[in-house]
Amino acid sequence: MKEIRLTLAGAALNQTPLDWDNNLQNIKDAITEAITHDVDILLLPELSITGYGCEDLFLSPWLGEEAFQKLLQIKDWCAGITVCVGIHIWIDKQVYNTACVIRNQEIVGFTAKQFLAKDGIHYEPRWFTEWPANQVGEFEILGQKYKIGDLIYEEQGVKFAFEICEDAWRPNRPAERHMAKGVQLILNPSASHFALSKTDVRYRLVVEASKKYQCTYLYANLLGNEAGKVIYDGEVLIAQNGRVIKRNDLLCFKNVDMEVAEVTFTDTPVSEEVIHYLPPIDENKELMAALSLGLFDYMRKSYSRGFVLSLSGGADSSLCAVAVAEMVRRGIESLGVLGFVGKTKMFTLKDAAYFDTLSKEQVTRELVSRLLTCAYQGTINSSDDTYTSAKELANSIGAVFYSWTIDEQVKGYTSIIEGAIDRPLTWAEDDITLQNIQARVRAPAIWMLANIKSALLLATSNRSEAAVGYATMDGDTAGSISPIAGIDKAFVRQFLVWCERELGYEGLQYVNRLQPTAELRPAKEAQTDEKDLMPYEVLNQIERLAFYDRYSPNEVYNKLLEAGIADTDTIKLWVQKFYTLWSRNQWKRERFAPSFHLDDYSLDPRSWLRFPILSGSFRDELKQLEQE
Repeated sequence: MKEIRLTLAGAALNQTPLDWDNNLQNIKDAITEAITHDVDILLLPELSITGYGCEDLFLSPWLGEEAFQKLLQIKDWCAGITVCVGIHIWIDKQVYNTACVIRNQEIVGFTAKQFLAKDGIHYEPRWFTEWPANQVGEFEILGQKYKIGDLIYEEQGVKFAFEICEDAWRPNRPAERHMAKGVQLILNPSASHFALSKTDVRYRLVVEASKKYQCTYLYANLLGNEAGKVIYDGEVLIAQNGRVIKRNDLLCFKNVDMEVAEVTFTDTPVSEEVIHYLPPIDENKELMAALSLGLFDYMRKSYSRGFVLSLSGGADSSLCAVAVAEMVRRGIESLGVLGFVGKTKMFTLKDAAYFDTLSKEQVTRELVSRLLTCAYQGTINSSDDTYTSAKELANSIGAVFYSWTIDEQVKGYTSIIEGAIDRPLTWAEDDITLQNIQARVRAPAIWMLANIKSALLLATSNRSEAAVGYATMDGDTAGSISPIAGIDKAFVRQFLVWCERELGYEGLQYVNRLQPTAELRPAKEAQTDEKDLMPYEVLNQIERLAFYDRYSPNEVYNKLLEAGIADTDTIKLWVQKFYTLWSRNQWKRERFAPSFHLDDYSLDPRSWLRFPILSGSFRDELKQLEQE
């Protein structure tokens, strides 16, 4: 083969399940942009016509029919270009996850995914059927026959084939077979969810494959908060023979983010190239980028008009407030003031013109004041320190701030029950009851604010609290979205220090000096979270060993013992408390507000970790541990 040059492009798309207008417009914009750059092959993400997160609707035949009609529309936009777009296909009551190749307004064929993602948050085998390696079939729809299967395509003399997302993560990946067939270009349309540092693994996967298989590798991922819980980083990578040619900035606020590169293909063997890996990932930067984009897409796709937050002055609610402020700052940075304002669909042309006259700092504060309303709801057990923390943080970022007390409401409910049971409630006898009523009484008023403003109420629970049920249902768990429920408390605390120092959120100095406390008991008891539970670092270790590494209680105990984190009796006490509280509180985890998937695992029973609401509570296992 003589030297051939192809212009390749990958486009990350911010799609939404069943939002045909949005999805098709993004696809059309990507094709139009690619044509202006004289692109030969454009790769779009996995299942980008329907959106990846349609879940059980993939089992509805009508959705497949509707998607195919949209594919025929897309086909007509592809004059003079080859476009690869993700779509599911029904054949004999089986559903296949495919990449369709369209060349110059003609459908050439469909490559079907061979390995389905079935771990962690993924349930693809529930909807789709795996396609066997090396098999090619045919199906008919609307009177037209099409090829489907493990196909090899050709563009101007260059053979290309696919690995669809999970295909590339398996040892016997399709690329192993493609090279023997003379394939020089591998395309990977993906819906690879965000998790801390995952981009590093994905980057290595792509770059090392391009070296091992002496090929060019083009990768395009989905972008943004597609369906509510899962965030996609929109990574686009073009690599050849172990060398990265193009890589985009991740987690941007655009609808379409494209990378274009001209690549030379030749039969001449390439000399050994040194693979240049990414520098270490800064997980703090990465997390803030994901949080802010996740909140922005959740807000605009739910047609909400901002956020309301019960700002306690503690770490969790403070992080939620800063995440909204960063959503505004990063959104303006990515889209410009008018682009950001227009995308929210909340403001008038007069508003937009006004915002455009302000400085960057002024417009950020002004938009935060329009998009975030906070309220401090104090009780007799609240301290001046947390009030100051809440007020100063809200003021520093420009959020609307209210403050009121709820003691009369607490007293009202308490007196009702005291009259009903004919005895006074006391801290000695009714500790949990008296703590919970304070948290629950805060919910109605803050919900009222959210309703008045047509805004989303932010729940503030973190992953460590979810593990042991250290939260009041219908109190601090109340909300439309729980953005930090996928992050552990130890990470939250160091993250806030980073936000103060590196991002300049000086209003966090107050919360960063405080010891985490629920402030639900009388002040003389000096209540703290870790006194109620255990050190957060230990709680997180137990949680990860138990449900990510899947060790038994006894194995968890031995791992902690080997690490020398405390004496034998203390470790036993911590392990017993963790498993007891874990088992008792599955019902709470079932009822948490939707949360973002941010780490390599989560406790969300609707996506990552299922556990029975009723169980034996590890009684025998903990009894054996006691006998050790």
